[in-house]
Amino acid sequence: MRSRGTAAPLKRWLLLSAAILTEVVGTLALRATVDDAVWMPVVIVTYAAAFVLLGLALRAGMPVGIAYGIWGACGVALTAVLAAVLFDELLSGPAIVGILLIIVGVVVVEMGSHPLRRASTPKTELAAEPDEGAA
Repeated sequence: MRSRGTAAPLKRWLLLSAAILTEVVGTLALRATVDDAVWMPVVIVTYAAAFVLLGLALRAGMPVGIAYGIWGACGVALTAVLAAVLFDELLSGPAIVGILLIIVGVVVVEMGSHPLRRASTPKTELAAEPDEGAA
C-alpha cells in the first residue's frame, strides 16, 4: 500500500471542490433526464469525473473521512439549492435549516481536520535537568 501523498493543501481542496462540482452537475443532469434523455451522457461523464477527482484528492493526502464527508454534504446542499433554482423544486423551511446545518457541519469537520500541535518539552531535556533535591 502506498503512503498518503503530501501535496499542498490547496491542491487537495481544489481537487475535492472539482469533485463536488462535477458530482452536482451530474446529479442535476440526472434530474434533467426526466424531461430529455439527451442528458444521460453528461450524467455518466460527470459522475465518472467526480469519482476520479475524489480519488485524486485522496491520493494527494486528504483523509477519506474528511473528503467523503465534505463531498457528500456539499453535494446534497448544492444540489438541493440548485434544483430549487433550475427545476422549481420546493425548498421547505426544514430543508433550509438542514442545509444550514450541513454547512455548519462541513465547517466543523474542516476545522477538526487540522489537529492542534501540543507544545511539549522533549524527554531528553527533562532527563538532562539535575534533581535539585539530590546532593
